[in-house]
Order: sequence, then C-alpha cells, then structure tokens
Amino acid sequence: MTINETLTTEAGWIARGGTPVTPRTGRLRPLGLREVRLRDGFWQRRQQTNRDNSLAHIEQWLEKAGWLGNFDAAVTGDLPAARRGREFADTEVYKLLEALAWEHGRTGDEEIDRCFRSIAARVIAAQEPDGYLNTNYGRPGQAPRYSDLEWGHELYSFGYLIHAGIARARTAGEEELFAAAVRAADHVCDMFGPGGIEAFCGHAEIEMALVELYRLTGVRRYLDQAKLFVDRHGHGTLADIEFGRSYFQDDIPVRDADVFRGHAVRAVYLAAGAVDVAVETGDADLLAAVTRQWRNTVAKRTYITGGMGSRHQDEAFGDDFVLPPDRSYSETCAGVGSVLLAWRLLLAQGDLRYAELIERTLFNVIATSPADDGTRFFYTNTLHQRTVGAEPPSDVQVPRAASNLRAPWFDVSCCPTNLARTFASLAAYVATSDDDGVQIHQYTAASIDTVLPDGREIGLEIDTEYPADGRIAIRITRAPETPWTLSLRVPDWAAGATLDGLAISRGLVQLRRRFTAGETLVLDLPVRPRLIAGDDRIDAVRGAAAVQRGPVVYCLESVDVPVGVPFDSLHLDPDTEPADRDGTVVVTCRTTPPAKLDWPYRPLTEAPGDGVPLEVALHPYHRWARRGPSTMRVWIPLTPER
Repeated sequence: MTINETLTTEAGWIARGGTPVTPRTGRLRPLGLREVRLRDGFWQRRQQTNRDNSLAHIEQWLEKAGWLGNFDAAVTGDLPAARRGREFADTEVYKLLEALAWEHGRTGDEEIDRCFRSIAARVIAAQEPDGYLNTNYGRPGQAPRYSDLEWGHELYSFGYLIHAGIARARTAGEEELFAAAVRAADHVCDMFGPGGIEAFCGHAEIEMALVELYRLTGVRRYLDQAKLFVDRHGHGTLADIEFGRSYFQDDIPVRDADVFRGHAVRAVYLAAGAVDVAVETGDADLLAAVTRQWRNTVAKRTYITGGMGSRHQDEAFGDDFVLPPDRSYSETCAGVGSVLLAWRLLLAQGDLRYAELIERTLFNVIATSPADDGTRFFYTNTLHQRTVGAEPPSDVQVPRAASNLRAPWFDVSCCPTNLARTFASLAAYVATSDDDGVQIHQYTAASIDTVLPDGREIGLEIDTEYPADGRIAIRITRAPETPWTLSLRVPDWAAGATLDGLAISRGLVQLRRRFTAGETLVLDLPVRPRLIAGDDRIDAVRGAAAVQRGPVVYCLESVDVPVGVPFDSLHLDPDTEPADRDGTVVVTCRTTPPAKLDWPYRPLTEAPGDGVPLEVALHPYHRWARRGPSTMRVWIPLTPER
C-alpha cells in the first residue's frame, strides 16, 4: 500500500479538510487544509482578505456582468439572446464554486456553505440530460457543440466544473455538484474517447481535472481519457491559427518538446496535466519530458519574479532569454499555473527547486495581483511601468491588460477567480509528509497536525514574520516516542543560514531523531537585500540590476523619487551596498540625464555625467501601485562606466 492509499478515502479527506492534488504515489504526500492551518502572518492575512472581501466581490460581479445569470437563462430558454460574457464565462462561476468549497472545507463557515449551495443549484439546473453543460453552445441559435475546439473552451470549462465538484466532495462529501461533475466527465469520455472525436481542447485544463477525478473515484476511464488528451497534442490536430499551432501546444508532441512555448497558461496547464498522467500511469519518460521542459523554461524563459509569458499579442512565452521588463505580460493565471505545475513535480520528485519557484511566484506574482482590500486585481504583471495611468472606477469592467493599475473586473476575469481558489487552498502548499516525517516547503506562520501512515502523530507550530524577518521558530507540539524526520528547505539565496545558532548549508536539512513535545528549533535565514544581475543573454536587462531581499523582489517607484528628479535619470551605484531599514531597502543612485540632442543616440565617449549621489527607497514589488498611480521599474540601470 502506498503512503497515500491509507489516508485518501473520502471520509479521511473530509476530516482533513481536503486538498487540491492527491497523487496515489510519489515522493511526498500532500496535507489537507485542516492539517495545515495558517496563523496570523503574511499569507493568512491575504487568505482572510480573500474570504472577507474577494469571494463576495467576485460573486457580485458575476451577477452584475450576467455570467451567473447565463445558467438561469439556459433553464428558462432565454439563450442565446440573454447570454452575457465571453465563450468561457461559465468557468469563472466554477472557479468561484471551487474557492467556496475549499473555504468551507478549511473553516466550516455556514454562510460560505449557503453561498456555495445557492450558486451550485443554479449551475446544476442548467445541465442537460446527457451531462453536457455549457451556456454558449448547442441550443437553437447557438453554435453546435464542439464546433470550435480551437477557441470554444468547452472542455476547459468542463475541467473547472470537475475541479469544483472534486473540491466539494473532498470537503463535504459527494453532493449534487459532484454528481453533475461526474455526469460531465462521463459525457466527455463518451464523446472524446476511443471511436469518438479524436481531438482536444485548445486550452488545456481538463487533463488535470480528469486525473484528479480518477484519484477520487478509482474509475480508470477518466485517467485513460486524460492520457488521450495529452497524447493528442502536437500532431497538427487543431486548425492552424494566426499565432501558429504552438499557441495551444499542437506543434510538437509533449514527449518531444524541450521547453514550454505558446500561450503561457495553456502551456503550464498542459504540463501539469501531463505530470498527473505520468504519475498515475508510471510513465517515467513522460515525467522526464515535462521535467526537462520545466528546467529549460525556468533557466531561459522566466522573469526574476517567477512570472511567465513575455509576449502580449498571444499571451505567450517568447524565445530563450527574450524577457523585456517593459513588455512583461506575466499573466496572473500563468503564475497560478506555474505553482500548480511545480507543486505536482515537487510531490512526484521531492526536488527543492520546485519549492523555490513556488516561493518566488507566490511572493512576486500571486501576492502582487490583488489590492490590499482584495477587490481590485492586476491581470498582467509588468516589471517596468513607463506611464502613471489612471485607476478605473470601482463599477467599471475593463478589457484585460488595459489598465496599468489594478481593476475591479475584466472582460476576461480569469485571474480574480483563479486567485480566489488559490488563496482558499493556500495551506495545501506549505508542507508535506512521507513515511518517516514532515517536510516544510514554505515558511509562514502556521500550525501543522498530521498522522503518518503508520499512525504516528506529529504536531508543529511555526511562528515567523517571514519574509519581513528571517527568523522561523518551529515548536514541536506533538511527537511520537520513536525517531522521525523533520525536513527544512534552506533557500538557494540564504547563504549564512543557521539552525539553533549553528551554520547550515543551503538545500535540504533533514533532522532525524526523537523530538520532544515543547522543544523549539529556530531557523534563521538571512533576508538582507542584495543586487541581482541578469544573464548576459537577456539583452533587455544588460547593464541593469534588480534588488532582492530574501524571496521578495523590490522595485523603484516614482512616488519615492524626490520632486524635480526625473525618474528615468536614476542610475544605481553598484559600489554601494543596499541598506535594509525596517523592511524598506535604500539604494544609492546617481542622476545621469540624457544628452539634450534631437537624436536618441550618442557616441560612447560622450557618456552623461554621474551626478550627485542620492538615496532612494525601494519597496516590495508586490506592493507597487498600492500608494496610488506611479511609474515603476524592477531593473534599474547601473551607473555608466567611465
């Protein structure tokens, strides 16, 4: 019996609060949302804002925009005339349902439960007898079912419906929404299985959902169908489009590709689904292929923030090392997808590099998108904002990526709902267990209470202000009489880290011994600021530096530049170390104004003067634009060499 099989029954997961990913085998075992509880700290405050503000905000906008009403119109026969929103608008309702399910699972909140049941009833009422459920296709006056697999998002929508049903089953039991999700999955298998439509959806998502449904039910056809979808990619099955077939990963088979390409969200979602298939089928070659692509993408096509996607026109990856800060698309949903993929790889292989990228992405993409009150969001996450712009009114729905400040809702509002389900399930990504102990991957104030497969009970309490402070106190609250292993991740940036005052190396620290309830271990990670240079092959940032403190990337905003000093005239002095002043990083810059010419180029010998040294404050990138409109840059030009 595997490490998971003893603990993954429906009743077991309900008691443990559920978790989004439950592989039947792998190096590590995920923990449930009641096994890991966030306590007051960086992430708990954001999770609480999501619960208190974002969920209601999203529900209100789904009603206001008419996307929830589409399901009512399907029941009353008022489609297509009454339909509102894009072809994939149904998915935002499903993602809200998933977020509500996880939130209820971890808290038991009755009001959250009532909201879930009310919305779910409206969705279920619109499902057709054969399991099909989509408000944009198949009725009189609408396009036929599956007539636009390139852009229609029907299977993509089914995927989110299934995820919502699974979240409910994992947290409350197999209720009506789960039954609707099973009917939808059976419909998909009937239509796209052997002898059916030999194609796939232009936006990957359903692959992950089908594998997770297999993990919950044990029904093999769901896993087999997910494998079919993964294997069908890369053979020119879908129609060619202006962005090319790489846009939906139909140019190269998954097993043959060396790097992620095309639409960034589609790419990482497909890769996550492929990992799920590989793990459940024991396909080592497929897992190795995705691992290779992940490593190459992180090494050559990922921003310093962890953001993915540098092309605006097709929301896509650029070529190797094409990572311009001012053209960073870095969609919030791509950040969510990157976390989903890295988490699956971490569970399968246990490699700390995956946890490193999760940390970077959480602090510098996921935490960046929502406003402090959780009712405005970035769709894209630029690393260089050249113009101040204006914040859109709170009652206006804007085009995606149209605002350089956070907006309340978008014509394509995939990001707010994706964030909502991520924050609701965030505790699932903090720690894992295996046959011999517990592994802590993300440092945040939290309580961990779990039972190992052999029945040994382990309890931990983590106190920390991380990432503001690098001190992490881990108190043992429950411990068995026998030795067990506590594993800690020491980040690659944490040179000089100590554990109980003793120097430790970066990487994995494993403490195997008999622990005593009440004892405390103190891990100190040096979160001092440091200058970061880009690879010389990233042309766009050559001659510039970024500042990172611990896992957090910092930025320069125009609101911190003295009046009268042109923002673009500041150059960083690389010979002066950045100073840490209570969480604010202060750097020394010089003003180097451009030559006053009518031509934007000059001989190298005519470099501008160095100017007078000037101290300027930098703030965490995830906090940019929270003090009002500003220009901003992560990469700051260095003072020209004389």
